[in-house]
Amino acid sequence: MTLTGECFCGSITYKIAGGVSDARSCHCSRCRKAFSSQASSYAQVSAAEFAWTHGQEFLSSYINEEGTGHQFCSKCGSTLCGIVEGEIHGITLGCLNEDPNIEISRHIFVGSKAAWEVIPKSVVQYAEHAPHDD
Repeated sequence: MTLTGECFCGSITYKIAGGVSDARSCHCSRCRKAFSSQASSYAQVSAAEFAWTHGQEFLSSYINEEGTGHQFCSKCGSTLCGIVEGEIHGITLGCLNEDPNIEISRHIFVGSKAAWEVIPKSVVQYAEHAPHDD
């Protein structure tokens, strides 16, 4: 499976020569700010299977003291991927062009979700990380 993705303005594009895994939605206050939304929708990807195909010069990065962060388009602001210790760790599902044939398996950090967000009780939820998160 090959997946492609792009930012909102189309200046940055990428491809994934394989699939994505471990899709989750994070409801922490930091993700709400980074994604300007109630949560982030994110899936892991192998760094070896990921490649920027156009517009890499428009990438901006935010990396915190622990070496984790995200990369986004400096023109339109779309958050494209997550970075851990200098390598791409995962991608935002909203920027994919194709159906990744995956579903969000869990909602994490719901203990700090926005007061105005209602999450159905039927979905898998964790107050913080799920027990198997790395």
